[in-house]
Amino acid sequence: MYIYIMQRSLLILSLFCVTFLLETKSTSAQSTGLEKQNNTLKQPPYLKAGDTVAIVAPSGILKNRNDEVKQAQALLKRWGLFSVVGKHVFSNANHFAGTDDERCEDFQNALDDPKISAIWCARGGYGTVRILDKLDYSKFKENPKWVIGYSDITALHNQIHNQGVESLHAMMCVSLTKDESEIEASISTFKNTIFGKPLSYTLESSNYNKTGATSGQLVGGNLTMLHTMLGSETSIDTSGKILFIEEIGEYKYHIDRMLQSLKRAGYFDKCKGVIVGDMTKLRKNTTLWGTSIEQLILDALEDYDFPIAFNMPAGHEKDNRALILGRSIELRVNKNQSTINFSE
Repeated sequence: MYIYIMQRSLLILSLFCVTFLLETKSTSAQSTGLEKQNNTLKQPPYLKAGDTVAIVAPSGILKNRNDEVKQAQALLKRWGLFSVVGKHVFSNANHFAGTDDERCEDFQNALDDPKISAIWCARGGYGTVRILDKLDYSKFKENPKWVIGYSDITALHNQIHNQGVESLHAMMCVSLTKDESEIEASISTFKNTIFGKPLSYTLESSNYNKTGATSGQLVGGNLTMLHTMLGSETSIDTSGKILFIEEIGEYKYHIDRMLQSLKRAGYFDKCKGVIVGDMTKLRKNTTLWGTSIEQLILDALEDYDFPIAFNMPAGHEKDNRALILGRSIELRVNKNQSTINFSE
């Protein structure tokens, strides 16, 4: 009898320990989720005359792009800002602007330097994902600053969002043209945003618009990069948020495949809306898709009742308007127009 009682006591104790550990793990997982869904992100200070912007190249090589970087520095100077160019911006490591360690070093130095008020990426391309796990954001979170770029820089926007800080989806140094009037809207919205002027957009009409009104944090960027982040710590929880997407140089079936993958991963289950930017230079497959890119997107997202707005001028075209990622917006979508108003 004594042995039986002891065995029974040990069994009860074991069950209690297992239950406690499972509850602790569940609570920890829920806590992590809440951190990623933080309702209010830190806003880096807006720039003012005399501030310094670091120009870095975390992705592709800048071969024969010296003039664009000098032009970017001249633009910042006209706005009363100083600039510093990363040590390895013009380095060459095959496809990349320097080795992974060199590109990481430049970006990390800019993150850590309290004298830097913004980090402007010189170009995208490919390569940012290779340095994500090398970066340390501890000093950045104490002294947040604007990180600016688009395309491949979406990987950094995702990571920064999950660190609880806003970032800026906007033009990069290589976006500059000899005649800056060609990209006047891109430049003016970039400048206005980093200097803290109110931001809002009225989008052109689209018969594809899925009407409705919603609000939430704006997240997203390049579709390929959002798809690449799936299953990693850098993937964004879109619950209660509005997703912006843009793409360049893909087949329509590639875009559908990425949307289907995101859908199967639950990316859209608690999403509150989608804003579609430029879908640029789509490639033609030998087997035609058969519908427009707009209809492809609507078909992929037909199971959801959130509003979808087309014709956001942001992405890989010359007209690339600035978007504050992580900022709450109000989105109203009608057939005749859509409006986006950023909170201040």
